[in-house]
Amino acid sequence: MKNTTLSYLKTLIFISLFFAIGSAVAQPLSNRQVVEKIIGKVDNHVVLKSEMEVMYLQYMANNQFKFSNENIRCSVLESLLINKLLLAKADIDSVTVDDKMVDDQLERRMAYFVQQIGSEEKLEEYYNKSIAELKKDLRRQVKEQMVGQKMQDKISGNIKLTPGEVKKFYAQIPNDSLPYFSKEAEVGEIVIEASIGKEQKKEAQETLQKLKVRIVAGEGFADLAKLYSQDPGSGANGGELGFFKKGELVPEYEAASLKLKPGELSEIVESQFGFHLIQMIERRGSEFNTRHILIKPASSTLDIQATTATLERIRTKIVTDSISFSKAAKDFSQDKVTAESGGLMVDPKSGATMMPVENLDPSVFFVIDTMKVGDITHPIPYRTPEGKEAMRVIYLKKIMAPHKANFNDDYQKILAAAIAERKNKVLAEWFAKTKSEVFIDVDDEYKTCDILK
Repeated sequence: MKNTTLSYLKTLIFISLFFAIGSAVAQPLSNRQVVEKIIGKVDNHVVLKSEMEVMYLQYMANNQFKFSNENIRCSVLESLLINKLLLAKADIDSVTVDDKMVDDQLERRMAYFVQQIGSEEKLEEYYNKSIAELKKDLRRQVKEQMVGQKMQDKISGNIKLTPGEVKKFYAQIPNDSLPYFSKEAEVGEIVIEASIGKEQKKEAQETLQKLKVRIVAGEGFADLAKLYSQDPGSGANGGELGFFKKGELVPEYEAASLKLKPGELSEIVESQFGFHLIQMIERRGSEFNTRHILIKPASSTLDIQATTATLERIRTKIVTDSISFSKAAKDFSQDKVTAESGGLMVDPKSGATMMPVENLDPSVFFVIDTMKVGDITHPIPYRTPEGKEAMRVIYLKKIMAPHKANFNDDYQKILAAAIAERKNKVLAEWFAKTKSEVFIDVDDEYKTCDILK
């Protein structure tokens, strides 16, 4: 067994994360039962033992590095404490993220989880929670991650490395520790949402108005929500969302909800998800619990045809070299995440555009399976993570056969890992200087890690 320092071990953990070896969905701790307790505190932010064990097990299950288990646990715990310190300093420095950005990221994460497990019903069964409850739990995590990332960017800045520095970093990785990559692809998309005509919106509003009349006349809100609501998460639960705090729901929905008294019905409310009829159930301090019926106006055949024609014109410009795919995606695509990367899909596990084909949405996987590199499909139907009807074209930029990681083929991954390692050093130095500014405590079980020295 190699004698290695804790800081080098943390570098290896960063390498594993940037080589896409993590799990997108936190997995149960197998058959092990972890007695839940707080093992670390940073001001008002806590580290739970289960939190550390999940990260530890993910690392051990997916890594070939043979180091002391306790050293790994110490490194994982220090990483978690640094994350909590980032959040504590963000509180002090008033660093925040836009709620709309959090909501967008939340919907994408949920859509990815649903796609991975098969359906919303299977996801609810797996976690024994409703979609609304899962979103509430995940929203807090997503917001913390985004705030922590914003603080980390503020601290580490825009780190750039020369090819020589990247090559030196790569040379330090033992050859038998280089990962083996399965078949990978770099895939792009341009998405245009189908417009919704006035008639379709009017029809959705009228449906909700009729339901409101029935509720006022004495029919149960929950019963009608089960029958008519197009929110698959809350519909089966009578439309009830559960308790949320201010800032956790889309602004239009929240603003209408907070005007209501318990039992009172709202007017028809439009949000990015469709039209809502809302009923306040209970207010408890800064939290409130509502139920709703959601109706999503559908695009007409003419709307879909118009969207298809627009996208076909864009495709023609690309294939005739009038515009690059990257520029067309940035200029026209309505998928904000992929538009920023020139239309390229980003692996939710690693953040890279070159990803294992098994990480692609199955609908994309089966499309590219029939394509050649450089091909762009004609417009095909697509439903956005928010449930909106759209059309998109798929672009197969690159395919790579299964192989062991090497400097030439995997330069971008190695660069990302090298940058992560450099950021890790900067964060470690920041942690050493900043930890005295906040209250930090580690459980006696982990005092031997010497994290606070």
